[in-house]
Amino acid sequence: MRGVPIGIADGTDSFFPVSLLGPRASQSLMRRTIAACIGGDDEDIAMLIRLGFDIRFDVPYRAAMIALFHVHPTRQADLREPDEPRITPTVPISEYEDSFGNVCTRFVAPAGALQLHHSTLIEDSGQPDAVCPDAVQSPVEDLPPEVLRYLLASRYCEVDRLLDVAGNLFMSRPPGWPRVQAVCDWVNANVMFGYHFANPTKTALDVHADRRGVCRDFQHLAITFCRCLNIPARYATGYLGDIGVAATSPMDFSAWFEAYLNGQWWTFDARNNTPRIGRVLMARGRDAADVAITTSFGITWLKSFTVVTDEVASGEAAAAP
Repeated sequence: MRGVPIGIADGTDSFFPVSLLGPRASQSLMRRTIAACIGGDDEDIAMLIRLGFDIRFDVPYRAAMIALFHVHPTRQADLREPDEPRITPTVPISEYEDSFGNVCTRFVAPAGALQLHHSTLIEDSGQPDAVCPDAVQSPVEDLPPEVLRYLLASRYCEVDRLLDVAGNLFMSRPPGWPRVQAVCDWVNANVMFGYHFANPTKTALDVHADRRGVCRDFQHLAITFCRCLNIPARYATGYLGDIGVAATSPMDFSAWFEAYLNGQWWTFDARNNTPRIGRVLMARGRDAADVAITTSFGITWLKSFTVVTDEVASGEAAAAP
């Protein structure tokens, strides 16, 4: 029997994560906003973020597993401590890079209690997500070959089923950035967020029908709309703490998406729908099926799940959670 992958930010009701963020969020946002307005450089507002997780399972029988729990290779140069997740009990592991450029870890979990845990420190610019309102949309015939797969339907993104809906809603909007932003605005305004709406089999079509979901559902619907409009879009997941915004609980891994405009990928977030500070990428793919934190090829029961994404002062950096 194959276990159900743990989806990123899927709000599974059995999760009981605990927010461990500090009280400096509003001051952080004010400091960075002022710096941006007066042209402060990145070095002046760089920040350190403590990242970590503690995930525990009960494994009735040994089971092969794949985990995507490393920081993405594109952020490895920013790490200030080793990115070395631990598995207890200790087991042999092997790592490989998948077709999306994510670092994957293979191991066999023995029967009994299993713990995946990690703490590391990363430097971040402290800048919000980049915004480029003039970014243009490329004709499909001009797209690089490696981008084309992000126009196609995937496990949670039924492009063929939502083509007419997307056309009716968004074709009147200017192409490029304004059209992607219109997609985010619509999804954010028309889908209700709640952890109790989580369903591991929910697709973009389901989200459009019942207008409820968790973080990943917002992104799946936005990704599908973008692909319907011939805008390449891919799913992204990682850490996103409450830095610069009011603290919320529980803390979880987060999902967002990236759209291909002006010959490069840009971050969008249909759930939060505002530029955020401190995103740390872990994995990218066509949708959540490609970036599950763990996939088990056997029975595994999730017992607890805690995520830490906490801005720390330089003098506090040595204190791991």
